[in-house]
Amino acid sequence: MILYHMMWDLVYLFGFPIEWYRTAAGYVWQQSICWTFILLSGFCFPFGQRKLRRGLLVFFSGLLVMAVTNIFMPEDRVVFGVLTLLGSCMLLMIPLDRLVQRWCARQQASSFSMELTGLVVSMLFFLSFRNINMGYGGFESLRTFAIPQTLYRDLFTTYLGFPYPEFFSTDYFSLMPWFFLFSTGYFLHGVVKKQGCLPLLLKGSFRPIEWLGRHSIWIYLLHQPVLMLVLRLLL
Repeated sequence: MILYHMMWDLVYLFGFPIEWYRTAAGYVWQQSICWTFILLSGFCFPFGQRKLRRGLLVFFSGLLVMAVTNIFMPEDRVVFGVLTLLGSCMLLMIPLDRLVQRWCARQQASSFSMELTGLVVSMLFFLSFRNINMGYGGFESLRTFAIPQTLYRDLFTTYLGFPYPEFFSTDYFSLMPWFFLFSTGYFLHGVVKKQGCLPLLLKGSFRPIEWLGRHSIWIYLLHQPVLMLVLRLLL
């Protein structure tokens, strides 16, 4: 992610003619980062304590990014970026997680099937509504149905996934369809846990990676200003 953002800075802020960055290969690279970032966030949700505090911290960090970029970089502003999305997903997942846990407690025999069903349904919803920002259902070049344009009208609908025509953001992650990818990661955690594979994933340790994980919010907030400063000094 940091490397991708460094390339973005070189292309869009410093004018370097790196043509492949704008090609399909660059798009696939960007999407692979987004998918793994959001999917892993959903997968790690059950690990954390103080979920409300964490969700609020990430959500308001996203609002801080919105405010700073709108004031100091209006031409490259971020509105409803990935931090706003992740914070929203964490907050929405708190009541959903309670419902899932209650269901699994009552239906022990079928709890695995419930987790697996949640995984499949979440992924299908994500793939079915991947193009919602563009006014269609479907995934990438596949457009399965048109969405009424009356839904695309203001800032709130933009937050949900229906951006109004004049909307612009250099980093836009609406609640739909990305919440469904977050919930896919959440249910994937349940499937892996029920299969007894979770201890294998947690076995062993690598302190530098652990440090990055524990401080990921601050790394995300600070890496772009640091990158821009370093590139400006070097270039």
